Amino acid sequence: MFERYKVLGSLILSMICWAFSFVWIKQAFISFNPLTIVVMRLVISAGLLAIILKLLGQLVSMRKADLKWFLLLAFFEPFLYFMGESFGLELVSSTVGAVIVSTIPLFAPITDRLFFKSRISWANILGIIVSFAGVLLLIFKGDFSLAAPLKGIMLVFLAVFAALGYSVVLKKVPGNYNAVSIITYQNAIGLLYFLPLFLIYDLPVLDAKPLTMESIYAVVMLAVVASSLAFIFFTHGMRIIGITKANVFVNMIPVFTAILAWIILGEVITFQMMIGILLVIGGVFVSQLKLRRRGF
Repeated sequence: MFERYKVLGSLILSMICWAFSFVWIKQAFISFNPLTIVVMRLVISAGLLAIILKLLGQLVSMRKADLKWFLLLAFFEPFLYFMGESFGLELVSSTVGAVIVSTIPLFAPITDRLFFKSRISWANILGIIVSFAGVLLLIFKGDFSLAAPLKGIMLVFLAVFAALGYSVVLKKVPGNYNAVSIITYQNAIGLLYFLPLFLIYDLPVLDAKPLTMESIYAVVMLAVVASSLAFIFFTHGMRIIGITKANVFVNMIPVFTAILAWIILGEVITFQMMIGILLVIGGVFVSQLKLRRRGF
């Protein structure tokens, strides 16, 4: 019984950490541009995880033959994912961003169908339809005008599709690498992808915004908590109950984000937004159901 509560606690804690990340990014924007935030986040996270793995003796050495997969893995995530998420959250609210990102488990069966010929169940299809209706409620106002800039919405969806590409490539990575070694390598390689852009665009204007302790704290928390500890918590729970059951907990992120954004950032949550959030979460739950009749 204690072990079960320990697993549930780890998974819920990881969801709270990731929900906080949508708020911390907004706070980090006070002093830093998106590329600067990502570079600092990756430097701290990759360094911290590498030190932890070295001390525990669990860092798996990368084989030369596997480098191509890690290069592609890092291109999707963190590079494309953080580009979409960071620049997208400059334009949309934390809540809308979190809800869009939470649709990742919905589209995973589609990529599995395209690349691995897996079946798509009718529950998956129904879940996608229900969640899509929820997303429409979030991105459109009552008069059918956009509630957030289309550019911001599309950028956050770029993060969603980057995560899907990441999941496809991840299956090509040999099974001898533990999860934390993979995230350490991909963060280090991702940092190399981001550095040229940072040096060209962000470094010359690094002092353009006033430096605040709130922003510095937010960046450190993004790196240590969201990119490191949360992943360790989630991996611990996932190994015990499995990836499918663990992914159901992802539905909690938009709820936690909406509450945190309302308390900390003062974001307004309308009745239409609440209905939209519930539909998205409900759709993800439906997509995880096991129905007797198979799909196609």
